[in-house]
Amino acid sequence: MIREIVKIDEDLCNGCGDCVPNCHEGALQIIDGKARLISELMCDGLGACIGHCPMGAITIEEREAEEYNEEIVIAEMVRSGKNTVFAHLKHLQEHGETGFLNIALNYIKANREQMPFKISEVHELLHGKKEEHSHGSQAPGCGCAGSAPQSFNAGGFKMVVPAGDVPSELTQWPVQMHLINPAASYFNGADLLVAADCAAFSYGNFHNHFIKGKKLVIACPKLDQGKDIYVQKLVKLIDDARVNTITVVIMEVPCCGGLSQMVQMATQMASRRVPVKEVVVGIKGDILSEEWM
Repeated sequence: MIREIVKIDEDLCNGCGDCVPNCHEGALQIIDGKARLISELMCDGLGACIGHCPMGAITIEEREAEEYNEEIVIAEMVRSGKNTVFAHLKHLQEHGETGFLNIALNYIKANREQMPFKISEVHELLHGKKEEHSHGSQAPGCGCAGSAPQSFNAGGFKMVVPAGDVPSELTQWPVQMHLINPAASYFNGADLLVAADCAAFSYGNFHNHFIKGKKLVIACPKLDQGKDIYVQKLVKLIDDARVNTITVVIMEVPCCGGLSQMVQMATQMASRRVPVKEVVVGIKGDILSEEWM
């Protein structure tokens, strides 16, 4: 099948690392002074990292991709050295890709004489003692902080709640991006709210603060498939429905930034300009930032 994959020109890459935090899948890391795609499996081809490379070393390559073969992937990574292989193994482990991880480990064991490391080092990497981290720090590895388990007390941010049932501010259906029709008349000239799936569950006053007076579409930039269709629909909402404004509500986790990236791509592709505001909601329900993009 045809896939879009990140391609890195190592001759242009200076190892600055600006691309790494903007890879929402955690598939890019700086290893041995160069940006490397440690997991083609996790690269969604969205290209959020491209605009953050000052050297222009990152492009999107569209090519026929064979069915994913972990043995081929790990064999290629061995050529890049121990650090690249270890980053890939850890990445698979942290994403729960146990099937692919076992294939990689079996390949390494079967070819242990050609490996630039010892089997014991692999075991220590995957099963060794956990490193100590200060309170609030992020564990090393793929950098996908959005999937890190956390527990906290509710009610830290108090608000006045009216007595009785609170009415919904939703005025249209459907809301999921794959299901909406950008030609629906209720989008014409509307103020559009583009929200990450998790936002409404985190921010307690979501309906009154965000949905009221707007038309809503929701999406998950990390888990949804066919995000190119989302961009196309957003372009139609801007050009054909001529939406008045766009408010993007995302969570503070790194992967959620992909939703803002999709809206930015759509505004760049559209023939007319529309004001865009980005709101970042914290996982504890507070608004961390709110600004026009």
